[in-house]
Amino acid sequence: MLEFNILDWSNLDQDQQEKLLERPVFNEPGLAASVAAIVNRVREGGDAALAELTLELDRTTPDPFEYGQKELENASRWADPGLIDAISDASQRIRTFHSADKPRDNSVETAPGLTCEVRYQALSPVGLYIPGGSAPLVSTVLMLAIPAVLAGCEDIVMCSPPGKNGRIADEVLVAARLCGVTRLFCAGGAQAIAAMAYGTETIPRCAKIFGPGNAWVTEAKQQVSQDPAGAAIDMPAGPSEVLVVADDTANPEFIAWDLLSQAEHGPDSQVVLVTDSPELAHNVIRQLEVLAPQSPRASILEKSLVESRIILVDDMECAIGLSNHYAPEHLILNTADAGGLAGRVKNAGSVFIGPWTPESLGDYCSGTNHVLPTYGWARSHGALGTGDFMRRMTLQQASPAALRHVGPAAEKLAEVEGLDAHRMAVRARLDSQG
Repeated sequence: MLEFNILDWSNLDQDQQEKLLERPVFNEPGLAASVAAIVNRVREGGDAALAELTLELDRTTPDPFEYGQKELENASRWADPGLIDAISDASQRIRTFHSADKPRDNSVETAPGLTCEVRYQALSPVGLYIPGGSAPLVSTVLMLAIPAVLAGCEDIVMCSPPGKNGRIADEVLVAARLCGVTRLFCAGGAQAIAAMAYGTETIPRCAKIFGPGNAWVTEAKQQVSQDPAGAAIDMPAGPSEVLVVADDTANPEFIAWDLLSQAEHGPDSQVVLVTDSPELAHNVIRQLEVLAPQSPRASILEKSLVESRIILVDDMECAIGLSNHYAPEHLILNTADAGGLAGRVKNAGSVFIGPWTPESLGDYCSGTNHVLPTYGWARSHGALGTGDFMRRMTLQQASPAALRHVGPAAEKLAEVEGLDAHRMAVRARLDSQG
């Protein structure tokens, strides 16, 4: 039986407010050590260790291990035409947005004869991780592969775990082919992350690894990113979350579905409703009590909604302040002045403005990316973009006259820092000019 409490923000002291906004913690004893053992086995044993771990952990043998063009074409040949249309439709908008978001090279003269330049170069190979589980995450393929292609990554490696039949879901294969993935492997979990980070006889070593996953995948990404011999990762990640700010103009059913759409991701998801309307809060609760038990994922919702929060605030100014402090992965503004409130948002992964913009659009087809910082990381990290698949390199070139102009500043700063060779690298050149 689901139980929901409405908590009055103004009646809580600061410690109680902080505790109310804490994320759920699901510590699995021994997780870090177990993941480290898996990573080490793959690093030392390569393909053989990866195959052993797949059999041990997924209880199946991949068939095939690497998917070639023929397998991808076969999956596409029998795919639902409606799925092909949906992928094409969503891809168009994702490409449009991420193409406009691509960083551009730039050059500027910072002093007469001194040119400074920035160039962006695509990373390669890049590793994309597509989780398995109860449903094929076609949208994650689009969100990772499309910006990788737009960035110019030559080698795009994708790993996804096998289902019970030892195969990757056909829907994922279709999306991978349509999006331009160059190599696709049937491997999942921490072992797949390790394989992409260090390389095996078959899987290329990747410069950077992207994509969501469970606690094991997340821990593996953290571990390989801390190893100089490993790989960079896209961003810290945790369970999915949404914070909804709503007033008395909002439709309670819309709000309930928005909350459930994130709560159904997993038992560790968190959903928060912040409103200045007691009536709306009660109406949303009534909707949740009716809709949640009817969901195909009711068992998951029963667990995740335990960590839900329904918070009553005095006004929208307080609501936005609360949201900025929480820094949600997804922020939905369903209020009469949603556009105005959006201008005051500081910390959020992605913002959905107005009653007709469900978070589902961002997950699938609005054009923005659904790979977002969670667990409060939106205070310092942003949504995945095309630039994340590129590295930024700067160049500079000075003429003799430019060195005469700017060199003395470099000399003085080097002298203050006690780095005499730095100073002399400038002075020797100036002296040679006579």
